[in-house]
Amino acid sequence: MNSVLHLAASPRGTASESRAIAATFLSSLEAPFEEYDLWDGTLPPFGPEAAAAKMAVFAGEQPTSAAWDAAIATFRRFDAADRYVFSVPMWNAGIPYILKQFIDVVSQPGLVFGFDPATGYRGLLRGKRAAVIYTSAVYGPDRGPAFGADFQAPYLEDWLRWAGVEDIRTIHFRPNLVTADADQARSLAHAQARDLAKGFLR
Repeated sequence: MNSVLHLAASPRGTASESRAIAATFLSSLEAPFEEYDLWDGTLPPFGPEAAAAKMAVFAGEQPTSAAWDAAIATFRRFDAADRYVFSVPMWNAGIPYILKQFIDVVSQPGLVFGFDPATGYRGLLRGKRAAVIYTSAVYGPDRGPAFGADFQAPYLEDWLRWAGVEDIRTIHFRPNLVTADADQARSLAHAQARDLAKGFLR
């Protein structure tokens, strides 16, 4: 059985559209999963000490610091799962800063990526699959630039592929606020979640 980790990037709890769709997806799996609420206070910072440790790894050294140990522990929790479910609201055309913080914490040399001066980066995550639920209040792909732009999905999916996760499945519910037909689109998103859950664990 493949293990599942849900990374929840919205702080809005039961009021969150992305979390609600993720709940439909996860319940449709009919399998155990781990919930990682990125807002629960356990995500470590990645400040000067951790950044220095990262650069030490690039220099071929072995860092020893509490900040580096915390980053390694966060990566191990992430890497222990075979299947990822991300629930991601749009914030200012991009992703919530807490999800960017998570990405910065786990994206370490020798863990998420390798690097060769001649050939560049290579992703080290193998055998993973991701489902991503995207929501936005105002932005929609069929709306003009006055309603915003999408730096949310391109950024997250580029990072996943860079890390080695090639199998990415998505659900989009947007816009969900300034629209006359939100209920219809919401129902469709939940239906897509139930359908996408089929075969996700295989």
